[in-house]
Amino acid sequence: MSEPTHSRTADAELATHLAEAAGAILLGIRAEGLGAGDGRELGRRGDKAADVYILDQLAEARPGDAVLSEESADDRTRLEASRVWIIDPLDGSKEYGMPARSDWAVHVALWERGHGITAAAVSQPALGQVYSSIDAVSDAPANQPLRIVVSGSRPPAFTDAVAAELGAEVVHMGSAGAKAMAVVRGDVDAYLHAGGQWEWDSAAPVGVAQAAGLHCSRIDGSPLLYNESHPYLPDLVICRPELAEPILRAIAKHSTESAVSGRVAMAREYVNALLTHDATKVRFAADAWRVENGQRTGDTGAFISNELEQGQQYRGILAIRELALREWGESVVARYLMDLGTPGQAPAVTVFITEYFGIPAGEIESIMAIIEPHSKEAGTQ
Repeated sequence: MSEPTHSRTADAELATHLAEAAGAILLGIRAEGLGAGDGRELGRRGDKAADVYILDQLAEARPGDAVLSEESADDRTRLEASRVWIIDPLDGSKEYGMPARSDWAVHVALWERGHGITAAAVSQPALGQVYSSIDAVSDAPANQPLRIVVSGSRPPAFTDAVAAELGAEVVHMGSAGAKAMAVVRGDVDAYLHAGGQWEWDSAAPVGVAQAAGLHCSRIDGSPLLYNESHPYLPDLVICRPELAEPILRAIAKHSTESAVSGRVAMAREYVNALLTHDATKVRFAADAWRVENGQRTGDTGAFISNELEQGQQYRGILAIRELALREWGESVVARYLMDLGTPGQAPAVTVFITEYFGIPAGEIESIMAIIEPHSKEAGTQ
């Protein structure tokens, strides 16, 4: 790949333009679609449209650069590239589909080899705001007590203990970008996350926050690394610099869970989707396949994803219990009990499932499932 020469100011200006313009596209789609149907489908429409726009613009403006986007297949040539754009065209798609919510964002960041994130922009279209690494400034909050923002759906298990130790209030919000920009604005003092994220969730927010002089790290204090082989980055802290030491110390004291790997997280999302019928967070390779008790049950990622959400064969799943996941190499094995029957009634049958996932990179490429009868007397072995 060629070595283009662009100033960081020009790169940041491009990131800002793309985030703002994609945000305008999203506002238009939202205005037309809100209240007309499924909010999840609206989020997908917005995600796709914003992704296509950003990728087309980058192909024209920076044809020699690689791209890692949430909504596109992972092109592994990025691992050899010197410049990689890390994109989340719509962060907070759930909130985007809800009329009263403004906590969704567009993320555009540039990673450069040897330098990390060098240009970034986060657009919050519903607020009419774009934050850029060109001119990012952190406003000192006048909050007493401290305010900590966490995910509304997946707050860290240590949230309450850390907040109590610091004497802090807890605020819940959607979108990593929205939470990080709340710290930049001074609405809150810190953003803590430990529920699993991907590089595109935090690259642009971290780029803007760092440019504004804020502390950004993993929850163990180690650096946030981007353009890694597997783009899973499970946790982070963004806060005012003077708060970093007490926050990291409190997390170390109260955090009892180790971060899972990206492969384990992907397999877990798939198992969750069997029960929730929401495959939004499950990443499949385009040619992904699934085999169930020797029978082919899926030949493309799009088909498997659609089956998870629409397939009638999954509507009778009442519960998934005793889930255990183990990783070795590029594979993950999941073992669990599944209760089947009619909603609102006792399970008619319980089966024991073993699934083998092939996950060489950032997408599930294969699933081999073995489904066996189960009884309490027989156990699960």
